[in-house]
Amino acid sequence: MGSVAGKTVFITGGARGVGAEVARRLHGKGARLVLTDLDAAPLTELAEMLGSDRVHTILADVRDLGAMESAAANAVDRFGGIDIVMANAGIATYGSVLQVDPEAFQTLLDVNVMGVFHTVRATLPSVLDRRGYVLIVSSLAAYAAAPGLAPYNATKAAVEHFANALRLEVAHRGVDVGSAHMSWIDTPLVRDIKADLSTFGEMLSKLPFPLNKTTSVEACGEAFVSGIEHRSRRVNCPAWVGALRWLKPLLSTPVGERQVAKFVPGLLPRMDAEVAALGRSMSSRTTELEKQ
Repeated sequence: MGSVAGKTVFITGGARGVGAEVARRLHGKGARLVLTDLDAAPLTELAEMLGSDRVHTILADVRDLGAMESAAANAVDRFGGIDIVMANAGIATYGSVLQVDPEAFQTLLDVNVMGVFHTVRATLPSVLDRRGYVLIVSSLAAYAAAPGLAPYNATKAAVEHFANALRLEVAHRGVDVGSAHMSWIDTPLVRDIKADLSTFGEMLSKLPFPLNKTTSVEACGEAFVSGIEHRSRRVNCPAWVGALRWLKPLLSTPVGERQVAKFVPGLLPRMDAEVAALGRSMSSRTTELEKQ
């Protein structure tokens, strides 16, 4: 196991949820942190809680390559280099392929896919110099599809394969690359969807065990930190998610889809009706940040 003490860790989406939990845990182990986000208030609150000596926060949009390059340069200026990158920033959309707002889908692609590319592109030169580690935050959604979440599923499958290709490109230069795959985690993202759509909670309850279970942010943070310390190829939370990678070919067969297919005809139209009533295909928090 490698120590993170004295290492500089660059985390996008670091203000809340898993990003903030990982930041707190790494800080407790002696790491130096560069945290980026668009949500200024919780980012400032986290920095004040941790203290400024080993924490540098930057308001930056992962959709903007120039902003990420500037953030990476600031990290190098402040701490001398970047050892570890966690490309964590991500959002979700609501509704079926016929219902989801196309502009929201584009925003999702820009944040979840282009944001990962921009983060890696901006930080990789320093990570190569330090023979460091990159963790791309994907999801269980890269292995198993869910109705009403097709855009999200697509982005998480994309960044998993991005991580696989990146690994091949940089392994000979001493850099390790991992992808993280989580089931439902009790993050603000998941709580926002539950608050907006009663049908989302209903869908979760109808999924086969253990896909219907929600895991704490604390357990996810512990798994991520362990993965970072071990420079793991894959981080699974809970651990059983790793089995779905091997079952992936089965999950998209009629046998694998049978249980979910049973409830889609009754549930999906009601989910789309809720989305239509909301008048938006993203959480209110994401929508407000888009207006800034």
